[in-house]
Amino acid sequence: MSAVDVLRQKFGDAVQENASLAPYTSARIGGPADALLTVKSADDLADAMQLIWEHDLPYYILGGGSNVLVSDKGFRGVVVLNRAKEVRFETGDQPRVWCEAGVVIANLAKRCASKGLAGLEWSATVPGTVGGAVYGNAGAFGGDMNGNLIWAEILTKNGREKLPVDRMGYGYRTSVLKRGEMKGIILSALLKLKNSTKEEVSVKIEQFSERRKAAQPPGASMGSMFKNPEGDHAGRLIEAAGLKGTRIGSAEISTLHGNFFINHGETKAEDIRALIQLAQRTVFEKFNVKLELEVELVGEW
Repeated sequence: MSAVDVLRQKFGDAVQENASLAPYTSARIGGPADALLTVKSADDLADAMQLIWEHDLPYYILGGGSNVLVSDKGFRGVVVLNRAKEVRFETGDQPRVWCEAGVVIANLAKRCASKGLAGLEWSATVPGTVGGAVYGNAGAFGGDMNGNLIWAEILTKNGREKLPVDRMGYGYRTSVLKRGEMKGIILSALLKLKNSTKEEVSVKIEQFSERRKAAQPPGASMGSMFKNPEGDHAGRLIEAAGLKGTRIGSAEISTLHGNFFINHGETKAEDIRALIQLAQRTVFEKFNVKLELEVELVGEW
């Protein structure tokens, strides 16, 4: 039985065969997956993963589709599109929010603001989902997931477990999961918040949004392409190497910010990849700094 048949038996029409992944990524780039399965709850995600593991199928979990570059050849196996979006607030002296991993984190920050709850303002301009943010220790404007997470509910082959923040192995844009030191799927997370007022939280979000708009280019991109090297900024190094505005095909290193690579329409993943290699090579030759990808390369290269 094919991967599609195995999944169809349980999930029916939620499974698409030979589905293009481009519409599900923030860069709007990428070839087809053999099977694309959309799940709408953490329980469905857990059921899907147990089936995938049982049949030893290759898989990839896609949330908001930022921070990933999917190859033109696509993905041989199952891509699970996580649309599990339940949210529950706990109010009181120490407010918290529990949410499934498919919740868009910027939307969550705005929902917190509408309830006068602070702590997630930094994430209001971060693309992607809570699951992706927990996985990669997303951060901006001096905040990061390490500062908010209480625990993440992880599915491993031994079942579900709640991993407290001190076991996530967080570092700059990394975790035990991202480094592959632990194999598991993020199902949900409990985050700590602070009591504030709607006005105060909303003003802070607005300020962060304005700062982000001024510094980062519009258009389809993957988000920050490279991690910032110790004590420096990848964007500054790329600009100093004279690469801003460089184009290959319809892929461009942004003229506004050197760490953003823009898709100007019908861009091939191979063209973005060629720009990545050009930036890494040139920055290393000129400044002896190795730029490390923040973006994950997915699929066949």
